[in-house]
Amino acid sequence: MPKVSQEHLDARRQQIVDAARVRFAGHGFARTSMADIVAASGLSNGAIYRYFTSKDDLIVAVCEQGTDALPSELTATTIAAFFDHVRARAAESGHARLVAQIYAEAAVSPALAEIVREQLASVRAHVAGLVPARRRADAGQIAEAFVALSMSYNQQLAVRGDFDPAPFTAALVAIIDR
Repeated sequence: MPKVSQEHLDARRQQIVDAARVRFAGHGFARTSMADIVAASGLSNGAIYRYFTSKDDLIVAVCEQGTDALPSELTATTIAAFFDHVRARAAESGHARLVAQIYAEAAVSPALAEIVREQLASVRAHVAGLVPARRRADAGQIAEAFVALSMSYNQQLAVRGDFDPAPFTAALVAIIDR
């Protein structure tokens, strides 16, 4: 029997994660069963369970892939582009609803909470590294404000639907330029 390549295995695993992400974003974790993910992926039960032993394993895999395109510098233009990216992902794939689900689940799942904490620490470190030299003493606070405003905008997208991120951009720019 021919050996299946690692590339093929990785593609199958990603196919399952992508199907789960779509189902979770549209229906939530509680309203998505493994059978729903099997149907959405177009694969068999055996194929799904080869990679993931439970829905919780899939939730973790989806969360581990959850990164956004962070700005490369802290300017009004790059911050606006970041919020536009978050807005576009919410509209195109329901990403804001997915993030809201992840945060709710992380509140009761220590394993998921650890992943979210690590991701937030990474975002804070990235943003702190972008703080202009004249504000370097406040880099930690600015990074916390960035995370807080970004998460707030995302959560509101999940609940309110599409809306202009300009006030969030302006608030972050005001904090940075203070």
